[in-house]
Amino acid sequence: MGVARIPQHALPLQVAAVCYRRRGQSIEFLLVNTNGGGKWTFPKGDPESSLSHGQAAEREAWEEAGVRGDIESRHFCLYIHSKGVFWKPPGVREYVIKAFLLEVKQEQPPPEATRNPTWFSAEIAKKTLTKGREVKYARELQAVIDRAMERIGIAPAAGAP
Repeated sequence: MGVARIPQHALPLQVAAVCYRRRGQSIEFLLVNTNGGGKWTFPKGDPESSLSHGQAAEREAWEEAGVRGDIESRHFCLYIHSKGVFWKPPGVREYVIKAFLLEVKQEQPPPEATRNPTWFSAEIAKKTLTKGREVKYARELQAVIDRAMERIGIAPAAGAP
């Protein structure tokens, strides 16, 4: 059996932990600052060959947000994300992100101290994720929150953006 080949035009893969906690009847999502600090995102990074994708997402949640909990073994959605800006080499690069739900059970300061993990309601998280992003990537992130809410068992509000 041969080694799987990835076409040159395929987007690189990263994994994300969509961290949440229950607060009564509502759900809150944990977001972290991007490396540059100007935007908010889910803890995410490159998969490792020694870990399953779920384990790699769990590792990112620990490193970037300082949280541990129950992570689902299968991703609940895929989304497209971009990094970089067109005026700085290497420019804008797109990634396919495999998102895993992680229900947070423990919190402590993260190893990556500059990430500023912060809890947001679902609606505020959707608004926060759009700031500073192109519309198509903002919509991708908003859809992740909606899919997460559906997966958790809470339907998004009617007419929600």
